[in-house]
Amino acid sequence: MATEQTPDTHPVKSDDRITVPGIMAAKGRRKLTMLTAYDYCTARWVDRGGVDMILVGDSLAMVMLGHEDTLSVTMEEMLHHTRAVARGTQRALVVGDMPFLSYQVSVSQAVENAGRFLKEGRAQAVKLEGGASVLKQVEAIVEAGIPVQGHLGLTPQSIAKLGGFKVQGKDEEAAKKLVDDAIALSQAGCFSLVLEAIPAQVARRITEAVPIPTIGIGAGPACDGQVLVIHDLVGLFDRFLPRFVKQYDTLGRRLEEAVSRYRQEVESGVFPGPEHSFGTIQ
Repeated sequence: MATEQTPDTHPVKSDDRITVPGIMAAKGRRKLTMLTAYDYCTARWVDRGGVDMILVGDSLAMVMLGHEDTLSVTMEEMLHHTRAVARGTQRALVVGDMPFLSYQVSVSQAVENAGRFLKEGRAQAVKLEGGASVLKQVEAIVEAGIPVQGHLGLTPQSIAKLGGFKVQGKDEEAAKKLVDDAIALSQAGCFSLVLEAIPAQVARRITEAVPIPTIGIGAGPACDGQVLVIHDLVGLFDRFLPRFVKQYDTLGRRLEEAVSRYRQEVESGVFPGPEHSFGTIQ
């Protein structure tokens, strides 16, 4: 269906593009912002909002495809959505989330799939979950010239091992392991770390222990930045709302109301009106 085009009111110069070195340089200077996006239109609006990074998260399995967890999404599906987001993004750094079993099997598999995110998905970086168990993969991917964002704490691809979506690092032994893993990931070459669902005190310890930015999601205010799922932020996903989410709008309800008004106007003959119709034959 054709629609009238409107000019882009937020033109972006090529030198305004957020880069990996720029993200790393922000630590200690300013707070970083990151949101998810999974399609072209959403990416355009999120990018215009001025966030530093857009994550094409494997959370799309749940909020876009209706799966119960993130394990079912495939590389091909992730690349499909990453390409769409990249086409809609002018300024933010696009990070592709490596799905379950796309990097765990072998180092060579990890490098190849990470490369596909840049070559086919047009992302500028990849994210993968895990600590000591993925250090070899991180080192090899970085050695191949591909920026890597780490992910510690609640790692959704490991929910079977973790026993569900639960807060991590709640005792000193677990907290120390998170700190050690964070240091190891930074030494392996990660440019930033996502810290999910861990006590704020532990996130502060990690943030102070590593020279790279930490991006929190349910990890308190001491992190160098924050990330949320866009569908949670604007109220589009109604199956559940994590405790750590602040909902800034209720677009789902507004969408439902708009659809209902449309249906009522079509049924009553109000729409389309003369202003929505073409003229008579000459």
